[in-house]
Amino acid sequence: MVFSYNWLQSFFTRKLPKPDKLAELLTLHSFEVSEIKKVKSDYVLDIDVLPNRAGDCFSHIGVAREIAAVADLIFRGQTSHKFARGLTSTDFVSVEVKNSAACPRYTARVITDVKVGPSPKWLEDRLEACGLNSINNIVDVANYVMLEIGQPLHAFDLEKLEGKKIIVRSAKEGEKITTLDNQVFNLNPKILVIADAAKPIAIAGIKGGKGPEIDEKTKTVVLEAANFNPAIIRKGSRELGLKTDASLRFEHGVDPNFTEFAINKAASLIQKVAQGNAAKDSVDFYTRKVYPQKIKLDLKYAESLLGVKIPEREIRSIFNRLGFKVIGARHPLTVQVPTFRLDVSIPEDLVEEIGRIYGYDKIPSVFPMASLVPPQKNDSVFWQNQIRDILKEAGFTEVYNYSFQKEENPVEVNNPTSQEFKYLRQNLITNLLKNIEKNKKNFSQISIFEIGKVFREKTEKIMVSGIAAGQDFYQLKGVADLLFEKLGIAGVWYDDFQATPEDSPRSSWKTKRSAEIKVSNIEVGFLGELKGEQKIVAFNLDFEKLKELAQEDQAYKPISKYPAAIRDLAVLVPTFTKVEEVLNVIETAGGVLAVDVDLFDIYEGEGAGDGKKNLAFHIVYQAQDRTLTSIEVYQIHQNIIKTLEENPTWQVRK
Repeated sequence: MVFSYNWLQSFFTRKLPKPDKLAELLTLHSFEVSEIKKVKSDYVLDIDVLPNRAGDCFSHIGVAREIAAVADLIFRGQTSHKFARGLTSTDFVSVEVKNSAACPRYTARVITDVKVGPSPKWLEDRLEACGLNSINNIVDVANYVMLEIGQPLHAFDLEKLEGKKIIVRSAKEGEKITTLDNQVFNLNPKILVIADAAKPIAIAGIKGGKGPEIDEKTKTVVLEAANFNPAIIRKGSRELGLKTDASLRFEHGVDPNFTEFAINKAASLIQKVAQGNAAKDSVDFYTRKVYPQKIKLDLKYAESLLGVKIPEREIRSIFNRLGFKVIGARHPLTVQVPTFRLDVSIPEDLVEEIGRIYGYDKIPSVFPMASLVPPQKNDSVFWQNQIRDILKEAGFTEVYNYSFQKEENPVEVNNPTSQEFKYLRQNLITNLLKNIEKNKKNFSQISIFEIGKVFREKTEKIMVSGIAAGQDFYQLKGVADLLFEKLGIAGVWYDDFQATPEDSPRSSWKTKRSAEIKVSNIEVGFLGELKGEQKIVAFNLDFEKLKELAQEDQAYKPISKYPAAIRDLAVLVPTFTKVEEVLNVIETAGGVLAVDVDLFDIYEGEGAGDGKKNLAFHIVYQAQDRTLTSIEVYQIHQNIIKTLEENPTWQVRK
């Protein structure tokens, strides 16, 4: 936003620093000057005003206050104004505000006997320096006061107002307005308008309309200085695609107490440049007056935040230079904040003002004095990260899916964003399958996993699910075994699989390629191959159970330097026999030299016999202190076979 150097100088009796020095000073105190250029006999400073300071510093008077504070100059206040004694604004015009939330304050003043014409040179020069063209002395005064005080104003020709009435209301559906630049806008109830008794005459806070505009025939002027809800103006501006100097200020917020200050200034200037007679009072709608707020400030707290002790006398001086008032001498200090400082509302804001005006360059850089306390360990986060790392190392890619799905289940969302996300998911596998379906055209093998919540009736739990396309059951079993080993979970075995409806129907899984995963007698999940043309295998694990079973500290077991011997064993057992029963017999009979037993196949069907299934195992024999001879391996293996055949319903396949 551009500011006239000569205009800023008018607020001080002492000479301001030269434009380049002034720019350095402002930049040092949080106002960056991006450009300085000469315009006739003036200089223009392009100052980047931050949004939080728009309420007071989108104006020359606001920036002048900042200069007074940072340069320790005496800011010259505004002079009093004289108006005609016999004129009363209410005798000429009435004001009705139908929505006080959208328009907290509306001030109007009447000026009679004006002579509309060109503006004096000093007024034209200041407007030109700030990028505005001169129109006529009435409109120019309104623009001048907006640039000086930050309060937008608008002027109406009283004789052109239907019913001599001003109404602030929402636009009606289908209403139209033609603005001063001859643009036609279609209005709707989202747009706030200024209307007379018959029609809209301005888009509130944005732009005036044709009809009651000021022209050379105007004799009586109604000046408007209003305050509007920033959100209403912002939405209206966006709805119409119309941005103006007025809307820019209202969108960021303007002090409601500016209306009276600005309208007095404008009425006084019109009397000077247009020879009018301003009414002695205004029509002022202001139902909920805004007063300066008071904030208590503990100087010890300020010192702790700034890291430096600033004398109380200096702090009081800073506040006074900013236009704040320090009340009394007691501690903590009570600071009264002027209403135009919309950005100051808490003690920390006051501390920021102290540091900013005192000068951040004067605050020494020191290392913070603080205790570094490690955060309390979150087991859930820790083990989820461990599982992520293990599966990523195994070649899996993590995915994040929505917690919603289209498939119907008991947990329905009250307000779904769409029919695609009407239900909460009961498992992770459904969405993982959709991921596979979307990507199978581009990849021959896909291995993905997800850690997330599932929702069942009134409960929710975290699950770990992985899915692989292009791999077989035993490849994924190897990944599951690796995961358990890395998590320090021992005693893992695989039992006959019984899918629950939440996991997906039992009919979705291949009978010979599915298994429950257990640790001792605790079921922790399942592993299985899905039916279908494409080979897809998946595992589903209960994270809470994994977290309880996982061990961060794992005992080191040295790897034997002696070779292992591997033998396969197939056992024909009744269908109802659990894998766990057979495993227990093999491990007991094999003793310490049978270091590992893995189930690698379950077969039911032709050749196995009715009511029978074939279980196939890999048995690894190994010693820590020697190489086992073939005779030793044979004897242990035969002992296992003999023990198995002691059960009359079991038959070792030879």
